Amino acid sequence: MGLKYYHAEPLANSLKSMVPLKEKGLAYESVYVDLHKFEQHSAWFTAINPEGQVPVLDHDGTIITHTTVINEYLEDAFPDAQPADGPLRPRDPVGAARMRYWNKFVDEHVMNYVSMHGWHRMVGVIARSIDSGEFEKLLENIPLPDQRKKWATARSGFSDADLANATAKIEYALGKVEAQLGQTRWLAGDAYTLADINFYSHCGMMVERMFPELEVAKRCPRLIDWRDRVTARPAVAEALKSEDRTAPGLRTWSGEVR
Repeated sequence: MGLKYYHAEPLANSLKSMVPLKEKGLAYESVYVDLHKFEQHSAWFTAINPEGQVPVLDHDGTIITHTTVINEYLEDAFPDAQPADGPLRPRDPVGAARMRYWNKFVDEHVMNYVSMHGWHRMVGVIARSIDSGEFEKLLENIPLPDQRKKWATARSGFSDADLANATAKIEYALGKVEAQLGQTRWLAGDAYTLADINFYSHCGMMVERMFPELEVAKRCPRLIDWRDRVTARPAVAEALKSEDRTAPGLRTWSGEVR
């Protein structure tokens, strides 16, 4: 049976666990879940993941959810499948701790704030295009209460204060990453790890396009160099070519929103 990976477009969370699969050279069945058609909340998908969220890894019938957990699972389940330049999770305790520190920072202090801007620009357009009665039915099918609230807020619009706070959080994260890259080649040290994949997927790859007002290239040259090194990795390039059914005018994550 092997590996089956349920995912959306190769950006954010779906990209975050797709890159390790590619880096480790693991064969897997790709199953695209169309978020714009609300397939993640449909009965067939919630039978796989009751939380109604992508991505999901199915390993011989064992279901693993949440990207940071998926990525650590892949390291545990396939320790010998690694990129030529070393394991994605350091083998020494200090290196592993540093990687986990950065993953925790990205998961708790970066991901949701970048996501808010993405939802404001893209999901809000989708939500407002749906008839009120139909939208209420769609809300009822969303398993997680926080996700229901997020969809409802996207329809009405995030407040200027919340968006400003999110931008401030992102600005702080960029400064923190820039400072770290002045000390080490990669986020967690001298080796490329899951921490780099995490920040790249949620923020690093598209921060210039999403937040041109932050003048990232001018203020964070080390981050731009790091971003280019991650993008140049063959496994990352291969992941970025994966299926994407998002309408071009709504590709917020890749900076193509109209």
